[in-house]
Amino acid sequence: MFGLIGHLTSLQHAQSVARELGYPEYADQGLDFWCMAPPQIVDDITVTSITGQTIHGKYVESCFLPEMLASKRIKAATRKIVNAMAHAQKHGINITALGGFSSIIFENFNLQRITRIRNIQLDLQRFTTGNTHTAYIICRQVEQGAQQLGIDLGKATVAVCGATGDIGSAVCRWLDARTETAELLLVARHQGRLEALQSELGRGKILSIEEALPLADIVVWVASMPKGIEVDADNLKHPCLMIDGGYPKNLGTKIQHPDIHILNGGIVEHSLDIDWKIMHIVNMNIPNRQLFACFAESMLLEFEQLHTNFSWGRNEITVSKMEKIGEISLKHGFNPLALGI
Repeated sequence: MFGLIGHLTSLQHAQSVARELGYPEYADQGLDFWCMAPPQIVDDITVTSITGQTIHGKYVESCFLPEMLASKRIKAATRKIVNAMAHAQKHGINITALGGFSSIIFENFNLQRITRIRNIQLDLQRFTTGNTHTAYIICRQVEQGAQQLGIDLGKATVAVCGATGDIGSAVCRWLDARTETAELLLVARHQGRLEALQSELGRGKILSIEEALPLADIVVWVASMPKGIEVDADNLKHPCLMIDGGYPKNLGTKIQHPDIHILNGGIVEHSLDIDWKIMHIVNMNIPNRQLFACFAESMLLEFEQLHTNFSWGRNEITVSKMEKIGEISLKHGFNPLALGI
């Protein structure tokens, strides 16, 4: 059995979803209540591969909300993640993906030092961040989107915003090793990590967001656009492909121009309908088929009976692991979300 640990995008979103899913005791409560609310299994899932194989899973709502980080309720946020992991393990789930902020919080706050939750000894082999599959899907979206728009990667400049993160660095490695991308622009906040990545790749220009955007034919955003950043579409290249790999996704509301093509990054579309409710409440265009690539990674590992933390740690994703998960993804009928043009 596979599991998905997720969370909603805001307190308001959480309240509306709780009401829709039949949890009235959650629906009218404020942030303090959500800080105390325990994790819940709120969906049973059935997925069928194009090979004919069928697997079953469960969605674990962590009850984490981004406002917990903004209001400095860090202990509540970290507790949410490890409690959700313990809840998944307690219910016998073999491999569980940490979706959204779950993996970021686990990594940034070094939660792997917490090995025991009440009477449960956490087995980290049962959990994956899903970042390898996400990075692979984003890279394929770059390649396929460029082809759709007539952008020649051999002559193109690609900017990766969030280049030093787990997914961002993996995207850079793929673009360096697997494509003939002419120019790679590395954008992130931590100068030391940028320089280390540049040294590892043996290429790439380190630039600020403001410097990189006007030069790029393709922009890969691995995180949501930072607050305070305003993008003038007239100063971008035309056409320009933007891959919105953040969560929640916000590029589409900030940039609207006929020559700027925004694609929801890290989203896959399955060839067959999935029996579940959860994607109906996170605004997927085709909720029976579309899902986050990180969630799909746990499904793929369950299909293959690879019950291991396939994606784990920071900047550990290799091109060969991306190729492996990519082969499995195609085998079972998952495809990168394409531009709707």
